[in-house]
Amino acid sequence: MDEPVKADVPQKKMPARFYSWFNKRTGIRNIMRASLDEPVHGGARWAYIFGSGLLFIFISQVITGLCLALYYVPSAESAHTSVAYITKEVAAGDFLRSLHYYGSSAMIVVLLLHFLQTFIYGSFKGRRELLWISGALLSFLVLGMGFTGYLLPWDQSSYFATAVGTNIVGEVPLIGQWLTDMLRGGDTLGTLTLSRFYFAHVFLIPAMIFLFIGIHIALFRKAGAAGPIDEDPIHPQLPPESFYPRQVLMDMAFAMLLMVGLGFLAYFHPVELGPIANPANTQFVPRPEWYYLPMFEWLKFWPGRFEAFAVIGVPGTVALLFFLVPFLDRKLERRPWRRPIPLLAVTIVLVGTVFLGIRSHLDDLRDPTVASQLAFQAKQAEEYTKAPFHPVMQSANGKPLSSGPVNPLIAKGKGIFDSKGCSGCHGSDAAGTAAAPSLVKITATFSLPQITALLHHPNAKMRAGGMPAFDFAAPDMTALYAYLSSLNGGSPSSSAAGPTSTTPSAATPPTPAATAPPPAAASVAAAKGKQVPAKNAAGPESPSVAAGEKVFQAHACFACHGQAGVGTPRVPPLAGLVAGLSDQQLAKLVDHPNAKMRAGGMPPFTGTPAEESSLIAYIHSLAPAKQATAAQKPAATAAPAKKTAVAASVPAPSSKVSAQPAAAKPTPAAKASPITEGRAVFVQNGCSACHGPTAQGTKFAPSLVGVTRKFPGEKLPYLIQHPNARMRAGGMPTFSLSDTQLQHLVAYLGSLGTAPAAGGASAAKASPGNTPVQPAQAGSGPNRSASVGAQTASAPKPLTPLELRGQQIFQHNRCETCHGIGGLTGTIAAPPLAGTASLLPATVLENLLRHHSIRMQQGGMPLTNMNPPDMKALVSYIRSMPSSAESK
Repeated sequence: MDEPVKADVPQKKMPARFYSWFNKRTGIRNIMRASLDEPVHGGARWAYIFGSGLLFIFISQVITGLCLALYYVPSAESAHTSVAYITKEVAAGDFLRSLHYYGSSAMIVVLLLHFLQTFIYGSFKGRRELLWISGALLSFLVLGMGFTGYLLPWDQSSYFATAVGTNIVGEVPLIGQWLTDMLRGGDTLGTLTLSRFYFAHVFLIPAMIFLFIGIHIALFRKAGAAGPIDEDPIHPQLPPESFYPRQVLMDMAFAMLLMVGLGFLAYFHPVELGPIANPANTQFVPRPEWYYLPMFEWLKFWPGRFEAFAVIGVPGTVALLFFLVPFLDRKLERRPWRRPIPLLAVTIVLVGTVFLGIRSHLDDLRDPTVASQLAFQAKQAEEYTKAPFHPVMQSANGKPLSSGPVNPLIAKGKGIFDSKGCSGCHGSDAAGTAAAPSLVKITATFSLPQITALLHHPNAKMRAGGMPAFDFAAPDMTALYAYLSSLNGGSPSSSAAGPTSTTPSAATPPTPAATAPPPAAASVAAAKGKQVPAKNAAGPESPSVAAGEKVFQAHACFACHGQAGVGTPRVPPLAGLVAGLSDQQLAKLVDHPNAKMRAGGMPPFTGTPAEESSLIAYIHSLAPAKQATAAQKPAATAAPAKKTAVAASVPAPSSKVSAQPAAAKPTPAAKASPITEGRAVFVQNGCSACHGPTAQGTKFAPSLVGVTRKFPGEKLPYLIQHPNARMRAGGMPTFSLSDTQLQHLVAYLGSLGTAPAAGGASAAKASPGNTPVQPAQAGSGPNRSASVGAQTASAPKPLTPLELRGQQIFQHNRCETCHGIGGLTGTIAAPPLAGTASLLPATVLENLLRHHSIRMQQGGMPLTNMNPPDMKALVSYIRSMPSSAESK
C-alpha cells in the first residue's frame, strides 16, 4: 500500500523569517498593533493631522540641531564665526541652518492650528483636563526653544533682541533682577549668557519636551480620541475606525507637505546672518522674531510704573486662563455655536495678538528714521551673508588672528585700522555699522591713490558723518590698502598698485587752497625747534598766560600735549611745534587744524576770542628758551624735583614771588595743613581724572574753582556724598569719606577760589592749594598721587601677574579699538585711560565698569560682563597705567 503524499509546506522568505525572529525577542508586533490599531470614533479626518505634524517638526528640529551642533562653539568669541563657517563653508550648511530656522516658525504656526482645532472641537472635555494642561506646558516650552535659540548666532539682531527680552524679564516685581542675572549670568550679555542659552536650547528644554510628549501621548491613549464635535466625549457612540491606514496616510501627507514647504524656503530663501554682535552700536534698532512682536508692541502702551503690570498682570492672567480652560468650560457641549462666551474670548485674544503684530510693523514703516535704520540693517545682513568667510583664530593672549597664512603687510594694515579707531565706526571686521558704511570690496571701486586722497581730504558726505582726515605715510597707506583688499579676497600686491593715474575720482573733490596745510617753511622751523621771538612770547607773569593755562586745562589739551605742553608719545612738546609761528599763524592752526593735526584727533578751538588769545599767549610762553630760563632760576621747591619733567612744566616763580612771606610757600609734609591733606584726598579718590589735576575743569567735568562760594556751609559736603542727577549722569560716583577727610577736601576746594595776597597770577600758582605737583604734596599721597614727572623719569614698572591677566582681558575684549593701544593714547572714539580712569580708586572704577554713566552710554561704551576675578584683574591693569598718557 502506497504512503500518502505530504503537501508541500511553503517556506518563509528571508524578511518574514527575520521579522518573526525579531518579534519573538522584542514583541514588536504587539507594539505596532497597539500603536496603529487605535480606534478613531467617527473615522479619519484632516482636522486631526496637526498633532502628528508637530511631532514630525520636532523630530526634524532635533536632527538639524544635532547637525548644527557638530560645528557650533558656544562662546562670545567664536559663536558668530562658527555660524558663519556653517553658513558659508560647510556643505549644505546654509540649507540645514535655514531648515532649522524655518522649522521653529513652522512649529509655532502648527502649534497654534492644533490649539484652535482642539478648542473649537471641544476635544479637551470629558476627563481630558490633564491632557490639555500637558499640551499647554508643551506650548510654552516651544516658545522657550525659540527664545533661547535666537541668541545663538550672536549677530547684531539676536544680541539686541535678547537684551530687550531679558530686560523685559527684569520688570517682574521682587525677583525681576534675580531672573535677569540668572538668564544672563551677570549684569550684561556675554559668554556666560551664551553658554546658559545653549544649555537650555540643546539639553534642558528638549529633555522636558520629550518628557511631556510622552506624558501627553500616554494621557491621550488613556482618554482616547474625542472624535468629531457631535460625539459624546465620555461615551462615544459613532462607529470607530482604525488609526491605520487612512489617518496614517493623512498624517504622512501633511508631513510631506511640511517637508516640501520648509525645503522650498530653505533652498530659495536661505536665512541671512548679520555682522557679529557689537554692544557699542547705539544706533541698532532691535526687533524680536515675529511671534514675539505682539508682546513687544504691547509694552509700548504701558510706560513708566505701569510696565510691570503690562509684563506680569495681563500676560500672566491670559496664561492662567489658558491653563484653566477645561475647568472654566466644563459643560459636555462641544459645538462651538453653543459655546459663545469661550469662543468670543479666544477670538478677542487672537485678533488682538494679530493686531498688535501688524501695528508694530506699520509703526516701523511710518517712522522714517526707524524704517531707514531697519533697511540699513537688512542690507548690512545681506552684504555680510554674501561676503566670503574669514576664519578667525585666537592667540595665547586672546587676540584674534587669521587662521590662514599671515601676510605681514595685511597684519600691519589691520593694526593701523584698529589703532586709529576705524573699527569704532566701521566695525571690527569693517563690515559697517549704523555710524559708517561697510568697507568690504571698497578696493574694487577705489584705487590706492584715490583712497589716499579721500583719507587726506574727506568729501562732504564723509565729513558730515564725522570722518576725520588721516595723513598716513606711504608705507602705512600701502599696508592699510592691503588689509582693505583682503576683506574681499583681493590680492594686495596687485590692487595696491592701482591705476597709474593719481587723479582723484569724481567722488573726491580737489583740495581747496584754503584748506592746505601751513607753509613748508613753518613746518620745517617747527621740526627744528626754532625759538619764538621775544615779541611773540608772553612772560610767565602776564595775566593772559595764567588765563591761557586755565583754558588749556578746561579744554583738556593736556590729554594729548601733556601737562604744560611737555608732550606725549603721540605729540612732541608744544614748544618745538610752535617755534617760529606768529600769533596769527598759531591762531589759524588752532581754529583750522591741518590734516595731520586732525588725524591725531585735534578739534577746532571753540572758545571765545579772549580765551583763544590767552591760550596762544600761554602756548608761546612754553618756548624752550623760557623753560630753560625757568629751570635755571632758584625755585622755592625742594631741590630733587628741579630736574624732573614736572619742574619743566611748572613756571618758576619770579622775583616777586620769591619775596613773598613764608606763609605763601608750600607747607612741609611733616606739618601738612588741611589744604594739603585735602589735596591728597582729591588725588587719592581720582577726582583729578575728571576735574583736572588742578581742579580747573576739563571736557569731562567742570571747574571746581569757586565751588565753595556757590555751595556754602554744609551744602558742598552733602553734595559730595549725595551727587544730584546731573552729577551722576556725568559719571560722578558716591564717595564714602570720613568727617575729617571731608573737611580737608572742602578746605582744599575752598582754597582754589582764594585770591592771592600779592603777586598776581604767579603767586596763585605758587600757593599750595593750586599747585598739585609740589614734591611734598606728591609724596604725601599714595603711589597714585605721585607726580607725573617722577613717573616719566623712572622706568616703567613691570606688571604683576594680576595686571598681566588684566592686560589680556583688555586686549581680548578689544578695548584698544576705542581707547588706543594699551589704553594709553585714546582714539577719536574714546579718551585714553591713562590719566583719567587710571586715577580712580578700585571700587569706583569697578562700579563705573559695571554701571556705566550716561556719558559712557552715549559714547557707545559696551556693557561689561565679567566674573569677579576677571573684573579685579582688569581694574588692576587699568590702575597700573601711568597717571597721564605721556608717562609711557
